[in-house]
Amino acid sequence: EFDVAYDLQVISAHRNPEKLAKYVKESPAKVFITIAGLAAALPGAVAAQTIKPVIGVPKEVKLGGMDSLLSIVQMPTGVPIATVGIDASKNAALLAIEIMALQDAELAQKLDKYREKRANS
Repeated sequence: EFDVAYDLQVISAHRNPEKLAKYVKESPAKVFITIAGLAAALPGAVAAQTIKPVIGVPKEVKLGGMDSLLSIVQMPTGVPIATVGIDASKNAALLAIEIMALQDAELAQKLDKYREKRANS
């Protein structure tokens, strides 16, 4: 709908920290969306490797996803992560589009049309 390029990777922050660091440093991504459950270290591990925006999506695995949510929102000063609701990957994608639309007028126009359509449905 927004015609935004993306790259989907599955890299564990716990099992492959070197691979994750290399990927983040070499990625041309403008925004990172990270989905993590349980200890939810992935968003913080990504944020520690970049100055680009990182969006964390807590995944419900146990404890209703509260363990993941709290792991993501309780980051130390200097390593911020934008966090959306539990299992709210669609909101994460929309937030990433909002961030990119700050520098892309065409994308901003598509986002405006999307919101108008949602408001009128």
